[in-house]
Amino acid sequence: MYYKGWYHLFYQYNPNGAAWDRSIVWGHSVSRDLVNWMTLEPAISPSIDSDRFGCWSGSATILPDGTPMIVYTGINRIQGNDTNYQVQNAAYPKNASDPLLREWVKPGYNPIISPDAGLNATQFRDPTTAWKGPDGRWRLLVGNEDGQVGRALVYRSSDLKTWERAAEPLHAAATAMWECPDFFPVASAGEESGVDLDGAAATADKHVLKSSLPFLWNDYYTVGTYDAGEDRYVPDDPSGDYARRRYDYGTFYASKTFYDPAKKRRVLWGWVNESDTAAADAAKGWAGIQAVPRKVWLDAGGKQLVQWPVEEVESLRGNPTMVSDKVVKAGKHFEIKMYEAAQADVEVVFEITSLENAEPFDTSFSNDAQKLCNMKGADVAGGVGPFGLWVLASADLEERTAVFFRVFRAYDGKPVVLMCSDTTKSSLSPDLYKPRVAGYVDTDITDGKISLRTLIDRSVVESFGARGKTCILSRVYPSLATGRNAHLLVFNNGEEDIKVHHLTAWEMNNAQFTKSAL
Repeated sequence: MYYKGWYHLFYQYNPNGAAWDRSIVWGHSVSRDLVNWMTLEPAISPSIDSDRFGCWSGSATILPDGTPMIVYTGINRIQGNDTNYQVQNAAYPKNASDPLLREWVKPGYNPIISPDAGLNATQFRDPTTAWKGPDGRWRLLVGNEDGQVGRALVYRSSDLKTWERAAEPLHAAATAMWECPDFFPVASAGEESGVDLDGAAATADKHVLKSSLPFLWNDYYTVGTYDAGEDRYVPDDPSGDYARRRYDYGTFYASKTFYDPAKKRRVLWGWVNESDTAAADAAKGWAGIQAVPRKVWLDAGGKQLVQWPVEEVESLRGNPTMVSDKVVKAGKHFEIKMYEAAQADVEVVFEITSLENAEPFDTSFSNDAQKLCNMKGADVAGGVGPFGLWVLASADLEERTAVFFRVFRAYDGKPVVLMCSDTTKSSLSPDLYKPRVAGYVDTDITDGKISLRTLIDRSVVESFGARGKTCILSRVYPSLATGRNAHLLVFNNGEEDIKVHHLTAWEMNNAQFTKSAL
């Protein structure tokens, strides 16, 4: 949230080690610019009966008088039972005049929401930001599962203390538990400004409902219409939740958006877990990071969200290298000469010279981009592509991570654009998870051009295709391609020549991370 000139990030944190356990607290960091951060003491720790076994995820709401309220999931146990019993608690600043909000208090009437009889109390968590309905009452959502059906339960309150569950969920689908639900209005299609929940939830034309699905470890969303009178949400796509989109086709989970009143935008945060071993995490003393914060808005077609790194990230750019109008012949590659390519921001526009040799698209892959990418990775020659970037590459190319496009010819004549991240050669180290991940890009390439932006940060490769229509984040752990031994290249493994219309690669300076005096 944004409060008195500071951005506040709260996150699940284990103060006792680099692994999840039952002593989870709310870590707390603050920033002036979403780039440089100062960590504070934990904001919320187990201290009352209704959270004594952990303070799990939740959300912040800015009340009409400007006071922030946090609602979070607390963990208790049924007496004589080792099963987690999940309830929702509230917390308020001890001193609302403190812009850093270093101390939080929990009112004595906690928990504010407990599971009704018949609800699965072990799958009842992650309350959303609250909003007011047309009747003046507050609403928030709680994620729940009912017999393999994921649900966003609606709770209403007139005083923020006593909450009652609506008879029907906001929405439900046969997808198992809905973790970390998020619900927010969006501006008109193509308009990049964000919309606050306060007052807009009832009047906005379109809303986004997102849920995180455990076991799949993916975040899915739909765009739809919200009936504020009935507290019901209907996806626009007639195929409903079977046509859900993903925020990111790589390692990106448990995300949450917030409205930034300072710049009138909606900002998305996503959690990025590790892909190395638990022993490696213990050795380095930490596990899990946040992705770069992304601005999100509804695209001009009104069917999906567009995501783009917040503009403040560009403050870290330095020492640019530029390439223009360079043809990459079939089967060739070339290096972008940089002093330091282990931390870089690369923006490139590729130009496809011809679609004549594009491979025919097999419609059996229409709903499975990853399967297609697994069959046709970065090193499998094609017609138009694979072409893209080799990042975090060693000098001999023994290690390299590929981010690339491949264009197919569909039967209706419209090209199908596949975007992949291939990490199978990202490291010589054993015991690493090195997948290929992919998504389709809904973009018009009639002019032959498609863009790619990739942020590289040593173990993170975060890519945005077609100005943020398809996003893929990968975790990689190169053993050779580190520091000044990391290289950046453009490659083309297709039959058709590809032109680099324009490329700029910036070396990225380090963001500042400090610890406050506790």
